[in-house]
Amino acid sequence: MNDIANPLRRFGEVKVRLSVELGRTDLPLREVLELGEGSVVSLNRLTDELLDVTANGRAIAKGEVIAQDGKFALRIVSLAGDEPAAPTAPAKGSLAEAPVPDDTHASPAP
Repeated sequence: MNDIANPLRRFGEVKVRLSVELGRTDLPLREVLELGEGSVVSLNRLTDELLDVTANGRAIAKGEVIAQDGKFALRIVSLAGDEPAAPTAPAKGSLAEAPVPDDTHASPAP
């Protein structure tokens, strides 16, 4: 684990639930009830895609599964803040969203 910055050191013992999601699928309950030993459920993620890593339900990183000491492990490939940010729409009420006056129908100034 990286050395934690001094102001945050006091939070170093706080426990969070770290989860890794392999993929998802939606199934009708009828199909869920039919699942049994040997059933295969296809997920929405390709085998070469990075996995989502969450801490208490919030995405924090992307990673890949590896084997370490006979157990599954996770290698972090990128942190959430390291990915280029996608362009976002202007915040509601911001100047960028204000209507632009249409001068073609403006009445002359007095």
